Amino acid sequence: MKTTVSLYDFRDAFRRVRPDNFSYEGLEVLFDYLEACESGADEIELDVIALCCDFSEASVDEIAENYSIDLSECDDDEEKAEAVRDYIERHSIVVGEVAGGFVYADF
Repeated sequence: MKTTVSLYDFRDAFRRVRPDNFSYEGLEVLFDYLEACESGADEIELDVIALCCDFSEASVDEIAENYSIDLSECDDDEEKAEAVRDYIERHSIVVGEVAGGFVYADF
């Protein structure tokens, strides 16, 4: 048995189980990414806990701190974001960009 999940249902499931893991915007980015990953026969199960273990949302500064990314050579926020995006892309997957940060696959 299966149920088709809308963006509303997706956000509601996270709100009930893990309300602080992703922003409203971050959940939309993650939902769109997961929908794009699904092919006709390969469906993704909505397992909020597993998704919270596999994906994160964080600001540019939080990611830089968590992964010891040196941003001292960056002149502005745009360069910092680019450096962090490049780092994530070398080690994992950038799911999408949100205000001030990224949603990405944990590594």
